[in-house]
Amino acid sequence: MNAQLTSWLRTVVPGLWAGLVAWLVSLGLPDTVTTAVAGAGEAVVFPVVLAAVYALLRRAERHLPDWLTRVFLGSAKVPTYGTFTQRPGTVTVDLTRPPGGPSDALLDSLRDGIRRRNGPAD
Repeated sequence: MNAQLTSWLRTVVPGLWAGLVAWLVSLGLPDTVTTAVAGAGEAVVFPVVLAAVYALLRRAERHLPDWLTRVFLGSAKVPTYGTFTQRPGTVTVDLTRPPGGPSDALLDSLRDGIRRRNGPAD
């Protein structure tokens, strides 16, 4: 399975689990709560449940057998992305983020600049 499909599965499958959990939570909410939020509850409950479910699943992942990880996260394999092929006369720069390193926005800006300068990867 390629990295794009793996990353898509590991995003969508936990979202489906979170949707199920949010739906189950909404079934148990008293009428006074559901009336008070008048539809805004779904807009608030789902993102909160998604964040909680995703964090819980990622934390539990290293303790789960592969088959159960596939059930909850869609894939037991963490996606890995290939490196760009170095062209003659270019310099390879490691833009992975070390702990305490530059922000994602800065790294994205650097990557975009390199892509504009060198063109698309082969």
